[in-house]
Amino acid sequence: MMVSARTAPKSGGRDDVEALMVFGGEKDRIADEMDKIGGERDIKGFSRDGKNARDSVAIVLIGVEGTKSFGMNCGGCGFKTCKEFDAATRKRGLDFTAPNCVFKLLDLGIALGSAAKTAMDHNADNRIMYRIGTAAMRLGLTKKSSVVMGIPISAKGKSIYFDRAG
Repeated sequence: MMVSARTAPKSGGRDDVEALMVFGGEKDRIADEMDKIGGERDIKGFSRDGKNARDSVAIVLIGVEGTKSFGMNCGGCGFKTCKEFDAATRKRGLDFTAPNCVFKLLDLGIALGSAAKTAMDHNADNRIMYRIGTAAMRLGLTKKSSVVMGIPISAKGKSIYFDRAG
């Protein structure tokens, strides 16, 4: 999965994607942080997804350094030019750091899809989860990413990531 994320096509061939795997105690720390966030925000989905994280064998975290500009002056980030984007103050929002370059976010999406497809090819149940990325960022598990998603993996008689309550 991490190789698939790493080798996925990137805008202009510039690789600003970060991928790492967590398991055991580190995976459970993410689940605990998700429970904590759910309590703070009164959002049951964090605890539901935290249970999924805890019940998983491992989690692949994939993020992108989206605060770097691509140089297209497309305006997808909300600024007229990449120069304005580069000069903007980077701020941590509730979950992620912004602003982000739309091309870098596209790179993240392609890397996530490639990793999830690889898990599927090996019959490993998986689901891309933003809440896992939120907890991983709060715990400082990634070094350069401004946006992170998590893909938990499991192999049980029934997928634990779908047909869930909550």
